[in-house]
Amino acid sequence: MNWTLLWLVMAGGALGAGGRHLLGGWLLRQAGDGLPWGTLAVNLLGSFAAGFLLAWLEGRGPGALYLRAFLIVGVLGGLTTYSALMLECLLYARSGRPGMLMVYLGTTLVAGFALVWAGARLAEALRAA
Repeated sequence: MNWTLLWLVMAGGALGAGGRHLLGGWLLRQAGDGLPWGTLAVNLLGSFAAGFLLAWLEGRGPGALYLRAFLIVGVLGGLTTYSALMLECLLYARSGRPGMLMVYLGTTLVAGFALVWAGARLAEALRAA
């Protein structure tokens, strides 16, 4: 057991979860509750950041393992939330709003993949420069 990695993941997770809470509350106040904007925003932001960090940290030596644990597993793991996404989809399904369910889920998945890809491409371009 690598206790340093575990502590880095836990510290990053606390920061990510706090960030999700703050961003979610702010977006709720700004955009209203018509769509779970906070969850959508953190999942899309997290998708981009995960792709960027994965590509950026590749081949950076042994220290990258610690950055990956803190930033990707910890911060982004705490920031993004698949379980909340699924719960919100269930709530749309139960409320008889299948159209909103499909819009929300489709946007999250398609935009999330596009952003993880864009993040990786940006990191690769910056590393090559």
